Amino acid sequence: MVREEVEEAGIKDERVLEALCKTRRHLFVPGQQRHLAYLDMALPIGEGQTISPPFVVAYMTEALAPHPSHKVLEVGTGSGYQAAVLSPLVAEVYSIEIVASLGRDAARLLRRLDYKNVHTKIGDGFQGWAEHAPFDSIIVTCSPERPPAALVQQLREGGRMVIPVGQRYQQTLVLFTKVNGKLEAEPLQPTFFVPMTGRAERLRAKKNDDGIPRLLNGGFEVTDGDDELLAWYYVRQAEITRTSEAPSGEAFLLFQNETPGRSAQALQAVGVDGRKISALELSMSLRTTDVQRGRSIRELPRIDVSFFDEKQAPCGSKSAGPWFGTISWINKRATIAVPPKAKLAVLAVGMFGATGEMGVDAIRLKVAQKR
Repeated sequence: MVREEVEEAGIKDERVLEALCKTRRHLFVPGQQRHLAYLDMALPIGEGQTISPPFVVAYMTEALAPHPSHKVLEVGTGSGYQAAVLSPLVAEVYSIEIVASLGRDAARLLRRLDYKNVHTKIGDGFQGWAEHAPFDSIIVTCSPERPPAALVQQLREGGRMVIPVGQRYQQTLVLFTKVNGKLEAEPLQPTFFVPMTGRAERLRAKKNDDGIPRLLNGGFEVTDGDDELLAWYYVRQAEITRTSEAPSGEAFLLFQNETPGRSAQALQAVGVDGRKISALELSMSLRTTDVQRGRSIRELPRIDVSFFDEKQAPCGSKSAGPWFGTISWINKRATIAVPPKAKLAVLAVGMFGATGEMGVDAIRLKVAQKR
């Protein structure tokens, strides 16, 4: 997992890679999820919270530039996995969890595994942990609209904060550096985290959505100043291709994979209220070149739509596809039934371990509302 899904995806810090290798992720997920522990994916850990994908943990850790002398604050202990990865890289880790049951379980597990330099408490991470400030770096594993003022105050001058900020379903992972008492921002990549609860949620300007899914940048035309794709996250082995031959607009997304089983994907989360919506009408343009299945019949190009309830627990999934061989540009449609409990849908488009090339464009999402 570390070699194929983390190192080959761009993580270079050898200390971070070693820490990830030595951290037994299966111990930090519920028993029913352990068969998925070494896949690069988020997993539910209860109480509406998730454990981040290993690549994201490594990416955020690397962005902190951890040093053996550093004191780090983590907001959102969750199951304790991120704190465990940080433990061998820094001097002290102080981790806060607002969900009491998760905080207690994580504390017991970290003690049992002998992570002596990890200190935990139950509380609202929006307020930080003032008695142990200032911190050399701060990592936040849930998403507020903007960095909480208390965390800014508790970050030392020159220190780094890695935090996902933004709206409910569209967030950006940002590296902030404190310079002359203020934060300087370096946007890193689109992402998706559970929202920060507690005071951050009470202060959120846009608290709720209407449950109608809105897919953004389905034509892959919108990029940032570095030509990185916007709105989609966890993009692997995919690049924007600009050509007059694109079925819609001037660009499409091209996936390429030569190694069976290796990820080539792009994801986007949307809100969906299963009480209001009966089905999603999905359409797209695609082409394939010499696509062959990976290590199993499931490793073929497709679009997966995974649904989650209000506690982030999986409540159903369905796929459009698969596709293989060589296909010229063609339009495809699929109807995806929405489970009544659904509050969130995650669309994943990609090769899913297959080899070859696949181009996708003009992904659109319409809804069928219940009468």
